Amino acid sequence: MSSTRRAAVLGSPIAHSLSPVLHRAAYTALGLENWSYDRFEVDEAGLPGFVAGLDDSWAGLSLTMPLKRAIIPLLDEISDTAASVEAVNTVVFTGDGRRIGDNTDIPGMIAALRERGIEKVESAAILGAGATASSALAALARICGGPVTAYVRSEARAAEMRGWGERLGVDVRTAAWEDADQAFAAPLVVATTPAGTTDALAAAVPGAPGTLFDVLYDPWPTALAAAWSDRGGKVVGGLDLLVHQAVLQVEQMTGAASAPLAAMRAAGERALGER
Repeated sequence: MSSTRRAAVLGSPIAHSLSPVLHRAAYTALGLENWSYDRFEVDEAGLPGFVAGLDDSWAGLSLTMPLKRAIIPLLDEISDTAASVEAVNTVVFTGDGRRIGDNTDIPGMIAALRERGIEKVESAAILGAGATASSALAALARICGGPVTAYVRSEARAAEMRGWGERLGVDVRTAAWEDADQAFAAPLVVATTPAGTTDALAAAVPGAPGTLFDVLYDPWPTALAAAWSDRGGKVVGGLDLLVHQAVLQVEQMTGAASAPLAAMRAAGERALGER
């Protein structure tokens, strides 16, 4: 096996990705001088050819949209966590040439919440119904003791979220996006929508709200996160999620017992500050 070890993040678009900043900071802190981490613009059509062209210097891949599902047929095995949401964001190449897929977004969400003192909640709300929402549901399956209400824009999305709930063992209830301000009564609100989508809801944040987990990190803070913080609520941001899931990726790809969380977060904060 090559003494040089390579890893990268793949997706489309990919230029915005902070993953290289986080992983390279980890390599520096861990003294892994022969490791490199890059980014590659790869779409679903180009993914099979890219993976087929990798040599034995490759240790792992990070996958972002739209590749988290497309990668699955190219793998030898996926973890139960990844299978639960049919999404892989991490691939590790083993010494015997096997490709193992995992999902670190789900435990990353749980770790980000735990870092802010959120271990268990009795109920929760999710804003949105995309791929990130299903990962949020999988995380809530482990920490939420009661119902989760998803606020969505269509009945098709509502049915999809209820289906994920049945699969993950979560009591999912759905409501119209027009009533999304009612989500703020929940002790934990997870916002999974694209930039700008929740801006109009900022004025509806009540006094002394619970915890908001907004998965965005650029631009930051979002209007919703800023209003939440101003009204005394606890806020967990997208950078928290990104760092915690990257910590798990670094540990899996390098074999390190503990990735340098603080150094990775500091690198991410610096990079965002320079944008």
